[in-house]
Amino acid sequence: MILHENTLLSFDVFDIKFNCHLEKCKGNCCVEGDYGAPLETGEISIIEENISFIKPYMTRLGLNLLEKEGFYLQDPKADLVTNCIYNKDCIFVYREKGINLCAIEKAWTENKISFQKPISCHLYPIRLSKINNLTAINYSKWDICKSALELGKSNKIPLYVFLKDSLIRKFGKPWYDELDHIARELKKVRNKF
Repeated sequence: MILHENTLLSFDVFDIKFNCHLEKCKGNCCVEGDYGAPLETGEISIIEENISFIKPYMTRLGLNLLEKEGFYLQDPKADLVTNCIYNKDCIFVYREKGINLCAIEKAWTENKISFQKPISCHLYPIRLSKINNLTAINYSKWDICKSALELGKSNKIPLYVFLKDSLIRKFGKPWYDELDHIARELKKVRNKF
């Protein structure tokens, strides 16, 4: 791992080639898994404040769950996550042309809200975890992203480049610029051997 400011970066962030391929994966990261998308504490109030703008894009099942149980809960590790319909679809999922999409992001693209989506969704397939006072940044390998790995390899797009916007959103542009510098230096060192 590489220490960069207050983050620990897995080498996968530099080495994995990745480019989402929605036409093939159908956005299944939003409907598969044990729990919903991780939420940061501050995101709860942001979603609550904007829920009236998000609801028009939600499904009937999502709206029913929202009314009965709310949009988030705690998983067994006491982490905040989005609620899921029948323990499967994220509460905010809707389908368009067979692809699973996000009602929050739809409201954002329609300029109804200024919040794009939970940062964990924006950063995916990177997952963040805490190690003491550091944030560990790791690639989360999942079979449903096979087409993204193939497209990323074909297009030669490193994971950290594919996730540039979300990494800047989370850690800031100076942090990302230094990350890019680290990646270039790492490549030079590796090319010597």
